[in-house]
Amino acid sequence: MKKIVSLMLALVMVASLCTGCGEKKADGTYEIALVTDVGNIDDKSFNQGAWEGVKKYAEDNKKSYNYYRPSEDSTEARVETIKQAIDKGAKVVVCPGYLFEDAIYEVQDKYADVQFLLLDGEPHNADYSDYKTAANTHNILYKEEQAGYLAGYAAVKEGYRKLGFLGGMAVPAVIRYGYGFVQGANDAAVELGVEGDVSMKYWYCGGFAPSDDIKTKMSGWYTAGTEVVFSCGGGIYLSCTAAAEAAGAKVIGVDVDQSAESATIITSAMKELANSVVLALTDLYKNGGTWPADLGGKTSVLGAVENCVGLPTATWSLKNFSVDEYKALFEDVKSGKVAISNSTEAAPDVKISVDYQE
Repeated sequence: MKKIVSLMLALVMVASLCTGCGEKKADGTYEIALVTDVGNIDDKSFNQGAWEGVKKYAEDNKKSYNYYRPSEDSTEARVETIKQAIDKGAKVVVCPGYLFEDAIYEVQDKYADVQFLLLDGEPHNADYSDYKTAANTHNILYKEEQAGYLAGYAAVKEGYRKLGFLGGMAVPAVIRYGYGFVQGANDAAVELGVEGDVSMKYWYCGGFAPSDDIKTKMSGWYTAGTEVVFSCGGGIYLSCTAAAEAAGAKVIGVDVDQSAESATIITSAMKELANSVVLALTDLYKNGGTWPADLGGKTSVLGAVENCVGLPTATWSLKNFSVDEYKALFEDVKSGKVAISNSTEAAPDVKISVDYQE
């Protein structure tokens, strides 16, 4: 009896270790690999969005797939995990996030027969003195300013007048989200003739992990009258939603639809990560499993035109700004009728009041 119980426990442990793993080949290898950024594939952010794309493409096209998680947050660990994935048979390695930039720079020439897909970054060496994208690597960047714009516009149209932007690290992608948010809020305010009534607090916390300091800062904002905060940067949304829940206030999510995470989240400024991964892998395999000439060694910047940014309509909760109004705005962004600056050099020139805080 003890042996049977021990065997059953062992089987349960093996099953738990394999949860989330994809189908493998008969020889135990996996053709498409995702190496996670900081966190896991259920992070409601970059890892999860990218994993959903890998999973969808692989299952629709009968490809073996798996994910691998680095042992720590370091370039060395990411490089080692990429090697592990390749040792397990990976012919395609998907890496979500700018933290992989120097890791891909290091491995792309060593594994010339492996195809790399880097999301939200471009390969460079550790001191940023050299950028290089090899022919077996394709990079995808996003028009975050468009997603941020849509969120800011929607917030003001919904009726919010005291806004906040909470950014993680002040990296280009986060800045584009923030400046887009400012532009969208401004344009909606001008259209409604309430630009004198709309104000925004704006702050980068310097990281992507939740903390008591962030929660305290957000609690202060909410206490001072801020109604909704666009939380932009991985796990920091946990600090923001905790403060919002205590204050009875609202939050805007980022990267993926985060509405299921908290009743405070009214919408999310999304990168359609899953869709962009599917598009890229489709082009890769149409070319026989290597990047075509227009993608290999190059960077794509995806936005509304490719349906790779936007707000989630399936979980729409806004009352005063309808899905139809949103779709009309999205088409104007897509066509270029609405012009949105992607500059990260200087804050947008707007008519609403923006308090940029240190």
